[in-house]
Amino acid sequence: MYVTVCNSVKGPSSDARAFTTHSAPPDTPLPPRLSHRTKSSLTLQWKPPADNGSKITNYVLEWDEGKKNSIFHEYYVGHQRHCKVMRLCPAVGYTFRVAALNDIGTSGFSTEVVFYTTGSLPQTSLPPRLVQAGPSWVTLEWTRPNSCSTEEVVTYILEMQDETKGLDFQAVYSGLELNRKVESLRRNTQYKFRLITCSGEWHSAPSSLLVCKTTPDRPGPPVNPAVNTVTYHSFCVTWEPPQDDGGSGDLTYVLEISEGNSEGRQWATLYRGPERKHLCEDRKPATSYSLRLSCVNVGGQSQCSDDLTVSTHFPPPGRCQPPSIVGNVKHKEMTLQWGETLCTYFVLGRPCITSPCLVCGFVVCMCLREPEIKCTCLLVGSFKRLNPYGPYSESVEISTAAGPPGQCRPPAINVTSHTCADVTWENKESSGIDISEYRLDWGRDLDSLELVYSGTETYFQISNLEASTDYCCRLQAVNQAGAGPYSDLVTCRTPAAAPDVVSGFRLVDHPLNPTESEPFSHSTCLALTWDEPRCNGAEMTSYSISMGDSIITAGNVTCHVIRDLLPDSDLQIRAENEMGPGPFSQTLTVRTRPLPPSPPRLECAAVGPQSLKLRWGFSSRSQLTDDTTYVLQMEDRNQRFVVVYRGPSHTFKLQRLSESSRYRFRIQAVSEAGEGPFSDTYTFCTTKSLPQTLKAPRVVQLEGNACEVTWESIPPMRGDRISYVLQVLGGRGSDYKQVHKGDETSFQLSGLQWNTDYRVRVFACRRCADTLQELCGSFGPSAHFNLRRSDATLAVEADVTRVPMGNTLTDEQFAGLMVFGVASLSVLMAFLLQLLI
Repeated sequence: MYVTVCNSVKGPSSDARAFTTHSAPPDTPLPPRLSHRTKSSLTLQWKPPADNGSKITNYVLEWDEGKKNSIFHEYYVGHQRHCKVMRLCPAVGYTFRVAALNDIGTSGFSTEVVFYTTGSLPQTSLPPRLVQAGPSWVTLEWTRPNSCSTEEVVTYILEMQDETKGLDFQAVYSGLELNRKVESLRRNTQYKFRLITCSGEWHSAPSSLLVCKTTPDRPGPPVNPAVNTVTYHSFCVTWEPPQDDGGSGDLTYVLEISEGNSEGRQWATLYRGPERKHLCEDRKPATSYSLRLSCVNVGGQSQCSDDLTVSTHFPPPGRCQPPSIVGNVKHKEMTLQWGETLCTYFVLGRPCITSPCLVCGFVVCMCLREPEIKCTCLLVGSFKRLNPYGPYSESVEISTAAGPPGQCRPPAINVTSHTCADVTWENKESSGIDISEYRLDWGRDLDSLELVYSGTETYFQISNLEASTDYCCRLQAVNQAGAGPYSDLVTCRTPAAAPDVVSGFRLVDHPLNPTESEPFSHSTCLALTWDEPRCNGAEMTSYSISMGDSIITAGNVTCHVIRDLLPDSDLQIRAENEMGPGPFSQTLTVRTRPLPPSPPRLECAAVGPQSLKLRWGFSSRSQLTDDTTYVLQMEDRNQRFVVVYRGPSHTFKLQRLSESSRYRFRIQAVSEAGEGPFSDTYTFCTTKSLPQTLKAPRVVQLEGNACEVTWESIPPMRGDRISYVLQVLGGRGSDYKQVHKGDETSFQLSGLQWNTDYRVRVFACRRCADTLQELCGSFGPSAHFNLRRSDATLAVEADVTRVPMGNTLTDEQFAGLMVFGVASLSVLMAFLLQLLI
């Protein structure tokens, strides 16, 4: 309302006009408060904030799940103002916040608040302590936490990690004791331990780590001690490491020696060190010694090995007599003899006696001088013990008789192709007789050798070989005296070649390769498979499929999918490796299936505030038959398309939609040929709802010839304001006339006629804020009234100016009239003052 003031003279106040501001999202609510809590639940409550003109529909309660990472998730959405959060952990803090929702939008979240569940957790345990360690066990102990009362039952979980196996921590003990002996461990190995304290059903955080190591074990005795290189004054002792080194790689070997074989012998340390070999020098000749071995590490000294007895040799024998021939000499055999040999014995390095030796062996050496042989006799030892060699005797030259040819030199192989090879060899001189023939054996290995050539030539060609295959051969010479020995075995390998013809080229129903990600259609795609051919020694690289004038290359696989095919295609395939392509296979004729139907065009036949009627017809690319099925999909809130209709009909009506909302659709046709592609996405929008029809207004007679009309109010619709139109029928008029339009829900009618029938009716209009459009609802039922004069009313009203219905002054006209009146009064007063002066 407003008041006009002139020279401190205040005029009457204008009529009051009411207006309503736009609705808004709710205010930010206060943080939730805790009403009850247990070890596993929290019960929260909150107060509703100001709704700002639109009723609150839901509350959103979010929490951080106790992770303290400032990432919140929804726990409850609803209209209730309380919530019980279940399945929580004891003595853990959880952060909550709440927001309110109405038809306009969502308020901001309240300030974050932290609530804790009941219960207490034991403090982090102290790490266990190492009491004692052995080769396969450790003994640990720990103390009871100070935070636990004496009445509280505390259990302990001891966990161990073995880094050598790459395993995580595993429990090795769970109980009430304050110490534990962990057994079955590996020696000289590092382990990590940690302790977890349990109070009731809850666990503390793991303690810090205890790193300890088992001790090495005492090693086993060395194995396989042996004596070699025995002479008359020295010998060499060797041995192998023990089978069980006690877990420590650093071993020290102890070699002990005792002279003689008596039971009360004295052992002396001969060697101590890390080597596994020792040369014992300055020993007495022809003397027996006993040896034993042991080894030492940080875990202790092992047991001694079994005693090893060794005897030094006698001194070397003297020079042998030259050998002589006994009987006749043959082409590959002769008999030799030689005389007695003298030996010299030494004690402490000095010769003491020379006498005939009890010889334990002789060595005869020959030097071949075709057709003669040179022989030399060498004395080896005496007294049935192996002694060093004596000096050689004088040489004797002897000629043998003629015999079979000797061993041929290995033949030479020249591989000319993967199926052919040339074999050549040198002409072998016979042992006094000419060679009559050569024999060549050929095969894949020694067991499969077969005679492939027999003759006097020194050349032979072998064919019909297989690619990338190993072969071997040997040669033998023959003369009148017989066949000589075979030559050394010679091997070769044929080179690789192009692959063989592909077999088993056929069509399958579905792709055999599970990695195929593209959709497979029998109308435009074919799935092929084949058997892998022989690669002929070179790795297979690819396959080539011939289709008409085009070549399709596939990888090193035995299946392939061809797309975008034409009907009745002829296909051939060949394999390729590093050596090149192989021959094409036999022709395979294939045929594709008919194309699936294309999607129809989608249209909106009828639209309403909460419904959409869709229809579709034939596709532009293919004619759809009666047995075609249509699949209509609509996009949901998660931007995923869900099926809303499947059937043969060409129309479908969707109900229970939201007003003035956009919906996205797509459609697909399915026939016997398969599922066709989806159409483009269509977007249709529902209309806005009209205001509801109002009930009949209420009329109350006021003083004089006036009355007040009131009607019900309608809340804002999705933020759009509601205005009302009042119409009156009565008096001299025969049609309804509009007397009021505004946001108010009441209006006073004045200047009415007495004893006259009137009818009033009201309808609502929705002012769309986004389109500036006004949507008016239907007329409500009318209300009838008759303005009657009361007995107390005075009789004279002739001079009362009646205001015709429908011609009442507007607010602007009334304000202008007031200004004009005040201005006229000011002029009149100024004129009177001038006359008085």
